[in-house]
Amino acid sequence: MGGPAVGAAAAVSLGRRLWPFRRPALSSAVAALALAGSGVLILRLVQRQTGTTGLLVGLGLALLPLPFVLGALAWLNQTARVPLRHLLFCLAWGACAATTVAILANGWASDFLIAHQGARGETLGAEFATPLIEELAKGAALLVLLLPLRRRHRCEQDRPCAGWRRLLWHWPGPGRPAHFRPAPAGRQRARSSPRTLAAGTVLGGVTACGFAFTENALYLGRAFTADRQARLDAIGQGGAPSLRDFDGTVHTFVLRALLSPFAHPLFTALTGLGLAITLTTGRRWTARLGAPAGALLAMGLHGVWNAAAGLGTDGFLLVYGLVMVPCFAALVSFAVWTQTRRTRQPSRPG
Repeated sequence: MGGPAVGAAAAVSLGRRLWPFRRPALSSAVAALALAGSGVLILRLVQRQTGTTGLLVGLGLALLPLPFVLGALAWLNQTARVPLRHLLFCLAWGACAATTVAILANGWASDFLIAHQGARGETLGAEFATPLIEELAKGAALLVLLLPLRRRHRCEQDRPCAGWRRLLWHWPGPGRPAHFRPAPAGRQRARSSPRTLAAGTVLGGVTACGFAFTENALYLGRAFTADRQARLDAIGQGGAPSLRDFDGTVHTFVLRALLSPFAHPLFTALTGLGLAITLTTGRRWTARLGAPAGALLAMGLHGVWNAAAGLGTDGFLLVYGLVMVPCFAALVSFAVWTQTRRTRQPSRPG
């Protein structure tokens, strides 16, 4: 009696104990190997499009704006207090995993849309498919860190209640008894949990920094390779070499590294902010709408930014001044507000 049931329960219990993500050291090793593999793959994908010299030049130029963006996020992290290991994970995810997924998926989506929509498919890909794919790829890092099974509470039926499930289904309402009781102390597990809205913003921004670095290396490497080839062709036809032979590289660097180094961090910071609202608010509907609203805002702003590239110089500058600059100013104001609020709070006794 009960033999098969007992055996099944024992197998499930053994599987849970052997599941790698229940062991921090093993899960870290698996994540490091996966990110290293995707890093090798993305380097190969970029090198196929830029050549070896173009890859090295692109990586070198893409490094230049990175310290400034990471420095600004490090300043904001004084409030967020995100652990260094999580920042490194997000940076590596954005630079390796998210860009690998984005390059492959964008290529497939572009081919599909062009095959079915013709010339219009390229526009649809840039303004709709690309923002959707890239923001989902970057936002996946936040889901990995912020929405694991957090067994810090147990519901009244003695069933484990994870953070996301608690927000969507097991929400305590007015007039009802407390739904949760603390889990036993020995079963609590330390997980990444945003205690402030700044934490989600920092995680999203750091992930996007890694993504922007690899993407900038790709575009700068492409521009340099094209300029070098055009220069060689001009020399072969008897033309004199000049610095204007590399105008494409300079134009790409100014656009991506000087005018918009915070573009991708701004997009994904909205995703992180929405997810942090979901995990920190005490209101049910705000929790349900926070993460989807943040992701949709990130995709929408990303789509507007991509669409501005096809509007010519005047249209681009108009979108840049009326959309991107105010959004960036709002993010800076939020960062300053969080820092000011932190300095005004009295320090807690040890």
